[in-house]
Amino acid sequence: MHNPISKSLEEVHATVDTRKKGFFRKLLAFMGPAYLVSVGYMDPGNWATDIAGGSRFGYALIWVLLMSNLMALLLQSLSTRLGIVSGRDLAQASKETYSRSTNFVLYLLAEIAIAACDLAEVIGMAIGLQLLFGLPLLWGVLLTFLDTFLLLFLIHRGMRIMEAFILALIGIIGVAFLVEMVLAKPQMSELVTGFVPGLPDQSALYIAIGIIGATVMPHNLYLHSSLVQSRKFERNLSETKGALRFNFIDSTIALNMAFFVNAAILILAAATFYKAGMHDVSEIQDAHKFLQPLLGSHLAPIFFAVALIAAGQSSTLTGTLAGQIVMEGYLNLRIQPWIRRLITRAVAIVPAVLAILFLGEDVTGEMLILSQVILSLQLGFAIIPLIHFVSDRRRMGKLAIGPVVKVLSWLVALIIVALNVKLVIDEITGWISGAENPFILWITVVPLAVGAGILLLYVTLTPFVRSILQEPRSQLHSEPGKLSVFDKKQFQKIAVAIDFSDIDERTLRYAISMGSDGTRYLLIHVVETAGAILLGDEIRDKETGDDAERLEYYAGELRERGFKTETYLGFGNPKTSIPQAVAAFEADLLVLGAHGHRFFKDLIFGTTVDSVRHNVNIPVFIVREGD
Repeated sequence: MHNPISKSLEEVHATVDTRKKGFFRKLLAFMGPAYLVSVGYMDPGNWATDIAGGSRFGYALIWVLLMSNLMALLLQSLSTRLGIVSGRDLAQASKETYSRSTNFVLYLLAEIAIAACDLAEVIGMAIGLQLLFGLPLLWGVLLTFLDTFLLLFLIHRGMRIMEAFILALIGIIGVAFLVEMVLAKPQMSELVTGFVPGLPDQSALYIAIGIIGATVMPHNLYLHSSLVQSRKFERNLSETKGALRFNFIDSTIALNMAFFVNAAILILAAATFYKAGMHDVSEIQDAHKFLQPLLGSHLAPIFFAVALIAAGQSSTLTGTLAGQIVMEGYLNLRIQPWIRRLITRAVAIVPAVLAILFLGEDVTGEMLILSQVILSLQLGFAIIPLIHFVSDRRRMGKLAIGPVVKVLSWLVALIIVALNVKLVIDEITGWISGAENPFILWITVVPLAVGAGILLLYVTLTPFVRSILQEPRSQLHSEPGKLSVFDKKQFQKIAVAIDFSDIDERTLRYAISMGSDGTRYLLIHVVETAGAILLGDEIRDKETGDDAERLEYYAGELRERGFKTETYLGFGNPKTSIPQAVAAFEADLLVLGAHGHRFFKDLIFGTTVDSVRHNVNIPVFIVREGD
């Protein structure tokens, strides 16, 4: 019997009821997931690039922040679309699409990226505690271990409580930088000109790449596709479109708040450091130290440190949640939530503790850079599959993205991946040129980067090739039509092949018209995915579960009309599975639809109809489109 993959974040899945009356009440019910995601766009890892950009080039790179925000909004909207329409998060969708070995590597890369992101948050929060309370950096890092239990407490209290807590932290960050902006008194005329695209010099390109590269976090795409499933609504086409619309509004508001925070950091650096001629400020500690003398207020560094702590705390919570989503999605492995969170936090804290113990506190800046490089390596493995999934009409049906959004998505993916590849190559080149023994890097880091590039090509091309070899299917969101009955004939056992396309209704109507009062019907469907071919009836993917449900829906429709109906769900090649089912049922007649195949598949495989017709010893009634 089919045993589907667990629901994403099962403890909060569909726990927030959105079935409200009135636009604003409904919008408030949907709002929340994007705020948890938005903290990843204002985490301590972004602060360094914003500070560096503002101190070196003033307001000139604000347009880069705006462009990055628009890119992020597009990608996050694709993530919500995947979660809402398919009922799968990004990790689960990847598991159902790629091979087991590929998914294992993708899982490892995702875990490494989450640990790298968590490393940045842990260090950022520890720096904030040090700046505010004078706490040694090592103690601050160890103290962040406690927020694991905070997350456990919050998620136990429910999704809305967690969202409220994160929103409160975002509010603290926003208020802190609003105060900083008032104290800094930026030049509004110069600020406005910063929205005009342009690069002051060649070195500004590197900073711009850093800003874009630090903006979109791969774990946010996993996170958002899962969090939107915490909302409960009717699973029909109209309500699903409404859910997409409300989540887009939620994302727009939340990511614009993140844009305000990032812009405020850059503006603060421009209005203080750049104005004072201090063009080389990039460390968070240095920015904190110089704020008081430049702004003439002891409140400025305090608000800065408070905002840093809030950013670190909120980001670590969402990063740990993403870790749970990735493990459960790729491995279908559920362990106790508190154990999962302890593991995620330990993976981030141990490297930070060891580095501080053996290399000193001065390495924190280098560790932040390293974490961004690791995130850059993983980014393509989240963005490219996401675009494939939401473009796939077999998965998304009528709610797959259209040509314009598809082109924009691939353009954004190309820009982000290309810039991140350049960032990674530049960093590795710098490591090799500065290393005392570069041979070690050549046999370790370089092969890993090349392997990552090959894997990226594989996950990019595989869905394209598969789509060529697959027939189009209708999406399960569209409700099956009611079956009308023709005049009945004399067959006692009729097998009907169902492929969940638009011709199914016509096929079933003809099958019913050929039966009599005592006729028994067998509805046959064959799952043709690569996993089904490989694993047979052991396959446990989303498509198999949906197919079983749809097949049973048709059977229930016939039973309600008084027809004796059975179902058969086959796996692999329909040319052999359908004849096997027909023979086992001892059918008198086989009815199947024929709507043609794609030309390329016809050339390679021939048609299913012809093969089945020659492999059965009973009459075959073929229903064609337009009959």
